[in-house]
Amino acid sequence: MMKKYWTLVGLLLAAMLLVAACSGGGSTTSGKNDQGSEGEKTEERTTLTIAQSADLTSMDPQNSLSTTGDRVFRNMFSRLFYRDSNMEIQPELVDTYENVDDVTWHFKLKDGVTFHNGDTLTAEDVKFSLERVMNDDTLKEFPYFKQFVEVNVVDELTVEIKTDGPMPTILPLLAKSGSDVLPKKYFEEVGVEEFQKGPVGSGPYQFVEWKRDDRVVLEAYDGFFGEAPKWKEVIVRAIPESSTRVGELLTGGVDVATDVPPNEWERVNGQDGVSLVNGETTRVMLIMLRHTDGFVTSDPKVREAIDLSINDQAIVDSVLRGTAVPVRSRVPEGVIGSNSDLYDSYVYDLERAKELMKEAGYEDGLELTFTAPKGRYPLDGEVAQLVASMLGEIGIKVNLELLESSAFLDKYSSNSNEEMIMIGLADGLLDASYSLVHYTKERAAGQTDYYNEEVEELFLTASQNLDSEERNAQFQKIQAIVAEERPHIFLYQQGANYGVSDSVNFTPRLDEVINFSDVTSK
Repeated sequence: MMKKYWTLVGLLLAAMLLVAACSGGGSTTSGKNDQGSEGEKTEERTTLTIAQSADLTSMDPQNSLSTTGDRVFRNMFSRLFYRDSNMEIQPELVDTYENVDDVTWHFKLKDGVTFHNGDTLTAEDVKFSLERVMNDDTLKEFPYFKQFVEVNVVDELTVEIKTDGPMPTILPLLAKSGSDVLPKKYFEEVGVEEFQKGPVGSGPYQFVEWKRDDRVVLEAYDGFFGEAPKWKEVIVRAIPESSTRVGELLTGGVDVATDVPPNEWERVNGQDGVSLVNGETTRVMLIMLRHTDGFVTSDPKVREAIDLSINDQAIVDSVLRGTAVPVRSRVPEGVIGSNSDLYDSYVYDLERAKELMKEAGYEDGLELTFTAPKGRYPLDGEVAQLVASMLGEIGIKVNLELLESSAFLDKYSSNSNEEMIMIGLADGLLDASYSLVHYTKERAAGQTDYYNEEVEELFLTASQNLDSEERNAQFQKIQAIVAEERPHIFLYQQGANYGVSDSVNFTPRLDEVINFSDVTSK
């Protein structure tokens, strides 16, 4: 009896092996597995994990200007337009559109778009969202929407936007952060505080949870109107310490790590299964100086002395190992209206800086406070320490205040810093107007308190100028004036360095956004 039993078992096993051989196996993937072994099978990867250097400051997409926030919002919310991988403007929620006259635009929305809570997205939601950012001057995105005058509902799927004069940047603005479309009914029901606890958008990924200073978790939205999301789950982790962030990449804890500084490159390059991926950015590292009466930096000679004492090329070569370019403009190369004369340029002159200090009456030196982030940008703390050392060469005693990311942003956002504060600013519009608004009286108030009547007039004129050549010349002149008057002292245009697992395909973008579905499993 036992012998017959084992004979039957053997026949059944042989039959099962024969079926498996004919069908190619029952795995959900074929080819290489996660370790790259030929012929081995494994289950398909469904979770993407990204580590960035700072957490989000808010879950309100219209009250956040950080790249760390936009990486999440770009996947959770939709806008009327978006930028493709070549940075070209493409319709997103818009089906068709028309420039009716110099100040009037009509946008017909795609039919059948739904928010993550199931509500249908209509022209009322677009009107609500744009009017909110147009009218609430406490929102960080407010300054960029001041040229919008009216948003009207033509019908359920048609929106009309009226502007204060011609607006050459209307489509780029509708594609940038701040133009995210919010669900009117839900937002009004719960209010802004509750909305941030359970944000609802219409993008490919929907909110699951936000553990502050730790992670944001999103999951695929099955009802997304566009191409189906590539990942079932995406985790965006906040890991400020670069060595820890890289360590998580090397041990397989994350698939993509942003902001890998040069001093960590050898660790990445020396490890199998991960790669260093470089890209360009629009981010300029700069130092804001107060022109406010009562501050020593209100003296133009002191500001010039500070600028001339900083050897930008030495910073790029020694700290950043050549991964940045010295600049004298807030408008980076690759952005409409940039001034090429101020790219790859700096004005280091230590002896003249010392002379200016004497002329300003500070032959015996002076003392000031310099606030800078530590861990928000690649080697930012090290850069700040080197700048402080360089200022010491001309008799400036620097009280260096290095702050971790959230504390730094609190001080920057509240304008509570003293004479100097260092920050890296990117251009979300890819147009000079985005950067140069910093030098208008209203935008500079409380921060640098800079004002120049010619700059003010040039900016207002250029903002409505449809002649691109003339407009670029106006922007370039603003940059030349600012370079001499120094509300900002510019250090360098920063490159982007990512650590990437060999198990995924990843290509950096100029705007530093990461569309999660563009990252694909190998």
